[in-house]
Amino acid sequence: MGRRRQQVTIRHVAADAGVSLQTVSRVINNEPNVRPEMQQRVQASIDKLGYVPSIAAQRLSGSRSYIILALNDRDRTIADWRERQGTDWVDQMLLGGMLKGAEYGYRLIFELVDTQDDHVERELRATIASLQPDGVILTPPHSENKQITDLLHEAGIVFARIGSVAPGPGIAMTMDDRGAAALATAHLADLGHRRIGLIAGSSEYSLSGWRIDGWREEMARRGLADHALLEQGDFSYESGEQAARRLLTRAEPPTAIIASNDRMALATMAVAAEMGIAVPDRLSVVSFDNTPIVAFSQPSLTAVDQPVAETASLAMESIIRCLRGEPVPDEPLVVPSRLVARQSTAGPAR
Repeated sequence: MGRRRQQVTIRHVAADAGVSLQTVSRVINNEPNVRPEMQQRVQASIDKLGYVPSIAAQRLSGSRSYIILALNDRDRTIADWRERQGTDWVDQMLLGGMLKGAEYGYRLIFELVDTQDDHVERELRATIASLQPDGVILTPPHSENKQITDLLHEAGIVFARIGSVAPGPGIAMTMDDRGAAALATAHLADLGHRRIGLIAGSSEYSLSGWRIDGWREEMARRGLADHALLEQGDFSYESGEQAARRLLTRAEPPTAIIASNDRMALATMAVAAEMGIAVPDRLSVVSFDNTPIVAFSQPSLTAVDQPVAETASLAMESIIRCLRGEPVPDEPLVVPSRLVARQSTAGPAR
């Protein structure tokens, strides 16, 4: 009878491969300067014996924890979970981060931190002391919180800043919100719309401003700047209702509206239905995020698909590469979004 998996140790792998314990350790830890043939030999023994590296043993054997910590906004995340409205930001973060981490022998741990909390520094220091992460992934608005980025930089922790392109420490990353807003605007302009409104997101997030910029630039490029109609929201359903009502009761209302997230887009369609404005016959609607719920709305929503999983995957890989000695990228890493056309957009009524 073969050894049970839990009985196999690094010593068994070394003996089977005919190499030293140090060589096996270097292969397991993905360290550089291991000859390909040696790596293949050790990996073959690992596969043959069913050896599973212990995270605890890895942490004891060196300075690394093989943990990447992802931080998300506490209040907004908990509100999303409690409301159960189909948002899947966390799911997509875990999908991209966990799968990429597994390729390199790393684990992704997700934590919630309130960026507005006066005790954020103390809370973050306690989390870092407990988990001892090798790297950290920051999401908006944490990625632009100087208190957090300075703390990580001073602690010597490699980190990625999703949704932040400002100069400073860390790996800057963006999902090209400016280009995505221009893409949505171009889609509507190509259908023949001239009065294209935008319901912006919370000004707390830089990406809200980037989307406004992309929409304005595309409107100007198309010679439609005079027909641009902007209203402010804060990503909530209620703010979407209020903004949509203001847009649709104007003397010259838009024939198309881009909402900066799915909730505000759904709110826009609800207001339109209440006012007897058919979508897409009299009003086209485009959303941001492309969370699961929009495919099942009536009509289904055309949406900008934000590549959250791909961005989390790239953040994970970039951090691990830096831990292996590669330099931090000089320019922000850009993961482009795409537009998914559905039933909520059509040419304007004649």
